[in-house]
Amino acid sequence: MNLRSGIRAYLGMAAALGYHAADPERGPRLCFHLKPGSYDTTSLIEVLEQIKTFYAGEPVVLVWDGLSAHWSRGMRAWVAEQDWLTLERLPAYAPELNPVELLWSAIRTRELANLAGDHLADVADAAERGIHRVCSSEQLPWSFLTHTGLTIHPQAPQN
Repeated sequence: MNLRSGIRAYLGMAAALGYHAADPERGPRLCFHLKPGSYDTTSLIEVLEQIKTFYAGEPVVLVWDGLSAHWSRGMRAWVAEQDWLTLERLPAYAPELNPVELLWSAIRTRELANLAGDHLADVADAAERGIHRVCSSEQLPWSFLTHTGLTIHPQAPQN
């Protein structure tokens, strides 16, 4: 998501909303990243490296939309070398299937509603307040998944 301050600067936000398939009692976890400007393949790979650390080596299935940086040649080559990461692609033009889009909507309609910050830091602070509000709720991150109609099915044990 790109946010604009009153000075026409952009703040890029990337997030991974994780749901533990094997143990739903562990609850959802949110990993997010803010940066001035837009994301490209290189900056998204840096975010993925942070996600790898955040999820402490657990296998991750990342469901991504069609952003070109998500599916660039460089990204596909990097992902091919990662044994912890599997990518799944959302259908084109299906933001209603992406729980992170609902996260952004929740922040836009509350913390960022009518915000005209004079500095990019004002926008970043408001966005971080929204992220922390969502993280402090036990139900809100689950509601994002429920609203999409998607479910998580743990992988059957291999015999």
